[in-house]
Amino acid sequence: MKYDFLIVGAGISGCTLAERIANVLNKRVCIIDFRDHIGGNCYDYKDENGIIIHKYGPHVFHTNKEEVWQYLSQFTKWHLYFHKVLAHIDNLEVPVPFNFNSIYKAFPKGLARRFENKLLEKFEYNSKIPILELRKSDDPLLKLLADYVFEKIFLNYTIKQWGLSPDEIDESVTARIPVFLSRDDGYFQDKYQAIPAEGYTAMFKKMIDHPNIELRLNTNYTDVRECIEFDRLIFTGKIEEYFDFKHGELPYRSLDFRLEQHNVEYFQSVAQKNYPNNFDFTRVTEYKHFLNAKSDKTVISKEYSMQHKIGENDPYYPILTDESLALYDTYKREGEKLEKVYFIGRLAEYKYYNMDDTFQSSLALFDKIKAEFDV
Repeated sequence: MKYDFLIVGAGISGCTLAERIANVLNKRVCIIDFRDHIGGNCYDYKDENGIIIHKYGPHVFHTNKEEVWQYLSQFTKWHLYFHKVLAHIDNLEVPVPFNFNSIYKAFPKGLARRFENKLLEKFEYNSKIPILELRKSDDPLLKLLADYVFEKIFLNYTIKQWGLSPDEIDESVTARIPVFLSRDDGYFQDKYQAIPAEGYTAMFKKMIDHPNIELRLNTNYTDVRECIEFDRLIFTGKIEEYFDFKHGELPYRSLDFRLEQHNVEYFQSVAQKNYPNNFDFTRVTEYKHFLNAKSDKTVISKEYSMQHKIGENDPYYPILTDESLALYDTYKREGEKLEKVYFIGRLAEYKYYNMDDTFQSSLALFDKIKAEFDV
């Protein structure tokens, strides 16, 4: 059988494009994935305690994109959830991003008030100031605060997570760590914040439940690219893998999640606690917080960051440096020369995407494909 589209990867991009192509264009689609499940890194499952576990680390959906929210709401009911994160520093638990509540927890009240007043002299309330920008301040008081946050919250966490110092990483990544001039302890401030009520996997199943869509799991593209007949290809894997690594390998960080079950109702007060300076793991996630699962036991995961090695672990985060971005650009230019081949997603576009960004870019690519069919 010949397919109109072969989609490599059953994650966010693959499932979104398959759904749109099947429903709107009425074209036949084959999705393949080397894993034994759909959903990519958003995959989750219910364990024996009735707790939905995010296999590849915590995924909290948040967006200000109305189009994305309305699109996904066709396939799931939502459990409203507002994510809070605490960082363990100096035997204290302080909210992150570091905000006014964090300042008053970490410093004596008089000094904390001086920090707050000085910040509000320079910046607007409710603004987010990247920590590396704040460190450039010529005000001694702000420099003192910035150095503290940098050393206690940012520096060692960045080294553990990325294996690089902050000045070696692209600013698009480091800007994600701000000082938040607010008393809002929420990790996100988006209009929509929620988790699919039955889990991400259930949502993706509904998306690709269509007679025009065939799914093949445990299938590598390199093994079947000569066997499956198709007219157009959507590739969501590593772009350098498509080109057989002809220009070299792009660098990624990988993750190892080590699950633990505890015979207590709750292990920690919030779903996520970060450990910037202590231990080898970066954070601890307690899953039952997400959907308010009821159980006399709980499950946590400790998250360890490491270098990605082909055949040993999965690529999670592109390591965005000047050198890696230049190498990606070489592959991108080659990809642009191809006809009827589309590269989309975190690995294929070598971007540090949030989930809503990935959905949005996938919907935008569909609009482009739709225009090509003059529908």
